[in-house]
Amino acid sequence: MTNKSIDGLAASFLIIFSILLGLNQVLVKLVNVGMHPVFQVALRSTLAIFPILIYCYLTKKKINFFDGSLVAGIIAGVLFAVEFIFLFTALDYSTVTRVSLIFYTMPVWLSLSAHFLIKNDKLNFNKIVGLAIALLGLVLAIYEPISSYTSKQFYGDLYSLLASFCWAAIAIMLKSSRLARAAPETQLLYKLIVSGIILLPISLLFDDFIRDINTNLILIFSFQVIVIMCLGFIGWLWVMSKYSASSTSSFAFLTPIFGVLFGWLIMGDIINLQIYLSLFLTCLGIYLINKKYS
Repeated sequence: MTNKSIDGLAASFLIIFSILLGLNQVLVKLVNVGMHPVFQVALRSTLAIFPILIYCYLTKKKINFFDGSLVAGIIAGVLFAVEFIFLFTALDYSTVTRVSLIFYTMPVWLSLSAHFLIKNDKLNFNKIVGLAIALLGLVLAIYEPISSYTSKQFYGDLYSLLASFCWAAIAIMLKSSRLARAAPETQLLYKLIVSGIILLPISLLFDDFIRDINTNLILIFSFQVIVIMCLGFIGWLWVMSKYSASSTSSFAFLTPIFGVLFGWLIMGDIINLQIYLSLFLTCLGIYLINKKYS
């Protein structure tokens, strides 16, 4: 791992990657019309395995599942599968805007967990302020008058939050278990392979695993797999291999901004003052949590 600071090339990629991740929420919701969320997760993970393996072969990256990380890798893969079941199902129930704001509170749960579970990763004043601000943003994101709060919104919010918890649990494992020894490419393959093996047969048990599929949805899904899952994550792996992890993490606050933006542009989600405030507070909190002070 290198401590090289972010330069213009890496910053440009991380911004583009944040845009793709924000757009991904909209694409998932669109593809849910044609596929059951569980089938979409399973198929996406399975298809993404092969380009990642090709990338590792061409770049001579060593994949080693027997370096002591196997058990932790399998657990991370199971958590990854559960995370995306919750996330994709949440997008079936709720708007992209709400799901993005709730799901990307992950750094809050990660910081809280790390304080108790990871040595030398304790809360400090800046992190506590960031946590408080981000939590206030979360409250604003989900607040609705009781009279207009539907059961679909409740399940959408709940599943988004559970997905965020799973994501934080994976991040804790990447820092504290033997999985930390594994190369980033191996970590990603654990998640893709395990989730594909588990979810593909399960997804076929749903009567509506194929819904109202059409050519446009197939093209959108292909874009997800090829550009976002494969090219996006291959680029991310490259950045992680060349630049410091602490520097790259400071870009985390951008993704919910783009998620809300695309929810408004493409899905017609309503953005009012409450959403603006929630977005500002959530992003500010994530920024403060990730910011490194000398």
